[in-house]
Amino acid sequence: MTNSAKFLVAAALTLVACGGAEKTDPKNPSSSSSSGTSSAGGGGGLIGNPGADFSGESVNGQGKVSLSANKGKVVIVDFWATWCEPCKKSFPKLEELNVKYKGNLVIIGVSEDDEKGGIADFGKTHGAKFPLLWDDGKAIAGKWKPENMPTTIILDKTGVVKFVHKGYHDGEEVEIEKEIKGLL
Repeated sequence: MTNSAKFLVAAALTLVACGGAEKTDPKNPSSSSSSGTSSAGGGGGLIGNPGADFSGESVNGQGKVSLSANKGKVVIVDFWATWCEPCKKSFPKLEELNVKYKGNLVIIGVSEDDEKGGIADFGKTHGAKFPLLWDDGKAIAGKWKPENMPTTIILDKTGVVKFVHKGYHDGEEVEIEKEIKGLL
């Protein structure tokens, strides 16, 4: 196999593993777009339902974190992994939102890595100061069912899922910020 063929195979496998960027719109869950970013699916049945509660000790020194402790605030639950290339781009953008909306927005990163090692370092390297949990045994993912990494789920102040972003592409933080503003 030539080097260019090997590269194409590796690139295709990376895209499949991390998933393409996909956003679900609760007002039109079956809509689609031809701009390279698709808006499709039903958010795995999450949209319009209360987010399943979870809690755990953060791996980056933020103490105990739970979803239910954040009622009254807009919450982003971001499923990610250290092997996910788009996660490297999304973390700094999520941190910008974390700083900008501090006090009204809570971001919780949930790592789906098989091993705990490297999670805190990944967060530090990519600018995440929001709490990072390790989903040991995939118990949280079992309730939320993220289809790819990253999957960014936005909940309103009452804890109901309003938006689901599957994957990440450059500039998606603009759409996420609009959604946050609409929920504040």
